[in-house]
Amino acid sequence: MNLILLRKPEPEPGGSGLVSILIPARNEAGTIAGTVRAALASTGTPVEVLVGDDHSTDDTAAIVSGLAAEDPRLRLVPVPSLPEGWTGKNAACAHLAAQAQGAHLLFIDADVTLAPEAAARLAAHAARTGADLVSAVPRQRMDSLGERLTVPMINFLLVSYLPVAAMRASLQPSLGAACGQLILAARAAYAATGGHAGIRTSLHDGMRLPRLFRAHGRRTDLVAGRDLARCHMYRGFREAWAGFSKNAHEGMATPRALPVWTLLLLLGQIVPWLLVAAGLSGLIAPAALVLAATALALSLATRAAITLAVREPWPTILLHPATVLVALAIQWNVLLRRERAGAASWKGRTYPVGRA
Repeated sequence: MNLILLRKPEPEPGGSGLVSILIPARNEAGTIAGTVRAALASTGTPVEVLVGDDHSTDDTAAIVSGLAAEDPRLRLVPVPSLPEGWTGKNAACAHLAAQAQGAHLLFIDADVTLAPEAAARLAAHAARTGADLVSAVPRQRMDSLGERLTVPMINFLLVSYLPVAAMRASLQPSLGAACGQLILAARAAYAATGGHAGIRTSLHDGMRLPRLFRAHGRRTDLVAGRDLARCHMYRGFREAWAGFSKNAHEGMATPRALPVWTLLLLLGQIVPWLLVAAGLSGLIAPAALVLAATALALSLATRAAITLAVREPWPTILLHPATVLVALAIQWNVLLRRERAGAASWKGRTYPVGRA
């Protein structure tokens, strides 16, 4: 049902007004040129592209400056020193938003490649539905086994467990969901809610920003993102573990939430495999084996449908039990090893947990 409800946004003829594409960048020399060129290639609505150079020590600023000399719609915006009590991405995004001119602010990560009509589609969807914040999960690139054991849980959790119909029918903050890689916000609503300043201590804008909007009575939405953008968020298992651990501090890894999530995921996604193995070994009754096999088939069918719908690599379907176990291992590691996992590090900065 959620696969149907996560509809594909379409652009409006004539565009939806200026969209400001805002890209916080810290040491992104390897990806920033492709990201900027794709943003400048946007069609269907006028755009400006602002890249916030967050004290990069590589060639990020030089690359963007060179591209800006060729296209007046692009600006390099130096990000001020990180203020006390802020995390880096939120400070950069807030500074970029203050410099933007568009009626809509499209925040994208520096490793996100926009499709030509992405900005127009998101802005048009926001206008048609009255949503002040619209987000989507880009199509994820996964080159290594480590990435394929971790990244697919993003779409699996959102599509399987987010009650999309209830989200659209209610402004309950707990139903807010977004992907921090790709978030469009109405400029007026962003200013009224405080935007990234309202979540300045957060490390998980994908969760906290839509909840902030909803707490101020603003509607948010999540749409299908496979045709809107591509993203290569991590390179290998070590980087993926660190990245998902960072988000776990404000996600599932809480004493109240994680036991519930563990029970749901183990019972629905892992136990059927164990019962089928036991049944094939003659350890449980044939009737129980049939039930276990049915549960396993439903689990795999759900994962397969999501994988094909979001165009993730099909071999990740067979990795599903291991992916679930790795996800739970990341969450429990963060929860139980607070002394060693009691700070989140990213892009050369370390933040104490529990500030938000």
